[in-house]
Formats: sequence, structure tokens, C-alpha cells
Amino acid sequence: MTDDVLRQAPLFNGLDETASAALESSMESASLRRGEILFNEGDDGDKLYVVISGKIKLGRTSPDGRENLLAILGPGQMFGELSFFDPGPRSATATAVTDASLKSLGHDALSPVLNEHPDVAKALLNQLAGRLRRTNEVVGDMVFSDVPGRVSKALLDLADRFGREAEDGIYVNHDLTQEELAQLVGASRETVNKALADFASRGWVRLEPRSVVILDLERLQKRAR
Repeated sequence: MTDDVLRQAPLFNGLDETASAALESSMESASLRRGEILFNEGDDGDKLYVVISGKIKLGRTSPDGRENLLAILGPGQMFGELSFFDPGPRSATATAVTDASLKSLGHDALSPVLNEHPDVAKALLNQLAGRLRRTNEVVGDMVFSDVPGRVSKALLDLADRFGREAEDGIYVNHDLTQEELAQLVGASRETVNKALADFASRGWVRLEPRSVVILDLERLQKRAR
């Protein structure tokens, strides 16, 4: 199971079975408890990570103490690779949203892989490019989209990655607190809660602790546009 999840990561793109096994043998395992910090914004970065189980959040804190979530990552997703191409301080803080297990790879072990397998470097750069596109999209949403639109978009993204079919809709176990969901959307908790309550009253969603059931996917998609 671990091998299957691990090899979903872009790191293993283009590698044959022998190279994949060799790369995996160079990786170290790590476990985090819910709320435990893996690294802080500003720390030196010398490893990239792949989530094997659980969820990890990446966030930043402003000088006045406000927090913003940049991403919620689940099994098969990777983070920390930016420090390989730009060996500066970490650009975000990584915290376990749930109990989580990860695999890590140090730069010394990654360098020879990139030299021998250029497709891996290309896959990593493609991931960074995708992250930049998402960042640009978030910036645009903050300027042009209202809070309910951003909440709709966030729920659809979480559903795409963590949702599963249920009898009456799509069950999304996002594991986020109300405050974390607000930080992900970039709005106050009160405003986000108001949007969620409105969606629920319209029959688009059903709210449950740290999860939501999407009852009317089409309506939510239209509201996200």
C-alpha cells in the first residue's frame, strides 16, 4: 500500500522498477501527530516529502499574527521540493492536520537521480509550475471573487481530492476546523460560516463535523464560477 501511494508522487515519474526501488530505499520514514509541526517558515530546507497517509497543511503567518493556508495535501502529494531548486529558507510552515505518515528524501540522495533521469526533474518543475498557476488563480479569486464563490471553489477542490461517493452526494472528510477552512479561503471565520450556512439552507450541502456532504454538485459548481 505504501509503495502504491509513494509512486503516485511526481518524484517517481519516468523511473523504471529498478530505479524506483533504489530511490525508495534512500527515503526515510516520518510520523506526525495531529497538530505537530514538521518544519517552520524560515527553517533551512534540505528535504522533500511525500504524504503516505493523513493530511498536511502548508501555511504562512503575517507579522501581525494572521494565518493563511496555502494548501492541504493528502496521500501521494509532495511538498518541500522548492528548496532543491532554490536552497533558501522554507517558504511555509508544514503542520499535520491529522495523524500522518510521510517519506522524505534528502538533496544528496536526489541529485544523482536527477542527473540520471531528466524526466524526474521535468516532473518536479511541472509540479512547481502547477503550484504557481494555482497561486495566480488564488490571487485572482481574492480580487475578483466574493467569499461564497471562494468557499464553493475550496469545497470542490477538497471534494476532488478527498471526496467519495455517498448515497446522497459526495462525502468530503476534509478534517479542517472552521478556522482552518476560513484561512484556506482567505476570509473571516464568521463570513465563511455564513456562506456555508447559506449553502446548507439552499440544500446544496450538509454540514458535519470536519466534513461536508455535497448534495447539489451542479449548483456549487455554478456558484464557484
